[in-house]
Amino acid sequence: MSQAAFFDLDKTVIAKSSTLAFGKPFYKAGFVGRRTLMKMGFGQLFYVLFGADEDTLARARDQMLRLVAGWHRAEIEQLVEETLEEVADPLFYAEALTLIDEHKRNGRRVILVSASPEQIVRPIGRHIGITEIIATRVKTDAAGFFLPEVERYAMGQGKAAAILELAQREGIDLAESYAYSDSPTDLSMMEVVGHPVAVNPEKELRRIADERNWPVLEFQRPVSLETRLTRNVPLISGATIGAAILGAAAAVLLKRRTA
Repeated sequence: MSQAAFFDLDKTVIAKSSTLAFGKPFYKAGFVGRRTLMKMGFGQLFYVLFGADEDTLARARDQMLRLVAGWHRAEIEQLVEETLEEVADPLFYAEALTLIDEHKRNGRRVILVSASPEQIVRPIGRHIGITEIIATRVKTDAAGFFLPEVERYAMGQGKAAAILELAQREGIDLAESYAYSDSPTDLSMMEVVGHPVAVNPEKELRRIADERNWPVLEFQRPVSLETRLTRNVPLISGATIGAAILGAAAAVLLKRRTA
């Protein structure tokens, strides 16, 4: 069986909300108005300050569906591709990119997992060498325009369900796989793997990680996408630092199992 490393995207691989990061390009292209742009910002601030329960997640899903209804799938993905370097400077955590490289070197599949729509997540993944994603999938009509209906909502339990489905279908050994996230909303995703790791955790997730002896990593070095694309080597002492991170995580987990 194969192994995998599942990475939450926002504030785990990148230093901000991926959807919010593209708010300005969407505004310039006429997809959203100024009022909607401000609401996106306030919504993100509320989430950061107070977290999100199931009702909040459901409201966020419905608001997203109303927002994107009528947009064309191909136009959104093209806009993200064209503006990615502009909005991603700096955006990616150097430590996350190094860790991704280490997992690949160890033969693990690396998969981005995000509540953002596929049309945002897929281009971001491609630019850092990740082709496998689990993201929110919005239904489209025959012409490719978004409908106000969700086919898969990759948030909370939705992430865990998608991971379990993928593992069963493609023979992934979840007991030997890893999951990285900053948010307690991803707790269900982290619980389905044998190696959960909290990254820049919010207060609640940090408490849970401490109680369960999960490794906690602090990512602090955002780097520009241009820097990443012009180098074919890991950004920070690749094998040495990445191996040290994985080794520390394994040591903590071994201690937990033998306690």
